[in-house]
Amino acid sequence: MNGGGDGEMTLAFDLSALQELADPEHVFDDARRWSKYVGVVSEKPTYVVTNFTRKNRIRQDFFSGPRGKAESLESVGEQFDTPRHVYVGTTDEDRELAETAGWEYLPIEDAAEAAEWTLAEDAEPEPAEQEEQRDDWP
Repeated sequence: MNGGGDGEMTLAFDLSALQELADPEHVFDDARRWSKYVGVVSEKPTYVVTNFTRKNRIRQDFFSGPRGKAESLESVGEQFDTPRHVYVGTTDEDRELAETAGWEYLPIEDAAEAAEWTLAEDAEPEPAEQEEQRDDWP
């Protein structure tokens, strides 16, 4: 997937897919190099998406707002005229949704592997606080 910045793709991440990544901000920045538009789709209330994107310093070109995911993909597909529309999700329902909306579907695990993104479950754990409690302290 690490194409070369041709910008011929609209890339939509399901919020749950972004939440599985160790560094969503890096992923968004990376995706911008080879996507024309990048955004977030979710069934969650708008404030949940907004809070997540602010916290992770994600600048999105679109988000689902109060609409459901199906309506969002349809609307984004009409608004953002690119040769490819790719939806990154986490479930079989996401796959079906993408196919119904005429989008390509990519599971987050496959996207992460292809683009060399780190999933949260594979991330190096933060140094444990126990290391600071040294036994050899006088």
